Amino acid sequence: MAALRIIFMGTPELAATSLAALLREPAFQIVAVVTQPDRPKGRDLKLQPSPVKELARGAGLPVLQPVKAREESFLTELRTLQPDLIAVAAFGQILPKSILELPRFGCLNVHTSLLPKYRGASPIQSAILNGETETGVTIMKMDVGLDTGDILTQRATPIADADNAATLHDRLAELGGDLLVATIRDYAAGKITPQPQQHELATHVAKIKKEAGRIDWSLPAKLIWNRIRAFTPWPGAYTFLPHPTKPVLLKIWEAEVVNQTGTPGNILSADKSGIVVGCHETALRITSLQREGGRRLSASEFLAGHPLNPGSQLG
Repeated sequence: MAALRIIFMGTPELAATSLAALLREPAFQIVAVVTQPDRPKGRDLKLQPSPVKELARGAGLPVLQPVKAREESFLTELRTLQPDLIAVAAFGQILPKSILELPRFGCLNVHTSLLPKYRGASPIQSAILNGETETGVTIMKMDVGLDTGDILTQRATPIADADNAATLHDRLAELGGDLLVATIRDYAAGKITPQPQQHELATHVAKIKKEAGRIDWSLPAKLIWNRIRAFTPWPGAYTFLPHPTKPVLLKIWEAEVVNQTGTPGNILSADKSGIVVGCHETALRITSLQREGGRRLSASEFLAGHPLNPGSQLG
């Protein structure tokens, strides 16, 4: 039986994990990889390839980087490749109907939530923000809507208290790559019947903005704790420490809810066990933090160089 001709479309690390999984499958032939154009990064703003491009080049695969997926020249290029299927994971552009209908098996997408929950740009962070105890991966057949296509397969994973967006991202990336391979294999063999989503149950989440990381101490401690986990590593949860010349930004890496009460934003205690800050309900003990321009430290390490007095106000 001839290998299935697949075009892969994706950009960040999560997508690279899916591409790596496809490359390990001998029944698949990756005929091309499509990723976003190189972007300037770092202090010198040098153009940097995406993680997917780096992996594709290392595997000797042809790489296409259209500025817009709707370009007719790009569509012509895809047609010449004669794909049986297009696999998509965090590509970063909306695909037009002309691409969705090009392969005989259509376009299959890896989405990091249990659809129809958390359609959109931030499903991993949103699941933690909302205190979910479970999330997962959905492989769907794409249509012209935003994450509205029929579901082919799903696989769930628990969200532990120790999880943050980084750990959950990595686990879902591996889960998604494995499920994508299994789904393509079974779908191409006619073993899977697409199931329409229950659109009335859908929720939508937007892209996270940097300013969302600022901590509002008037919220309950558990909600703040969820925000810290959801925004690690980016954009980071942060607050400000008063200073005679300029407030000092503090990035909060790890914290825990404690059964104490106090004025929201007020430092209740600061010792080697952590920095306890009052919230609207109970309090939060900060155990790992980072001063702007400094490095990440445990609370005891931080206090050794930057003593904090109970009664100081964060904001």
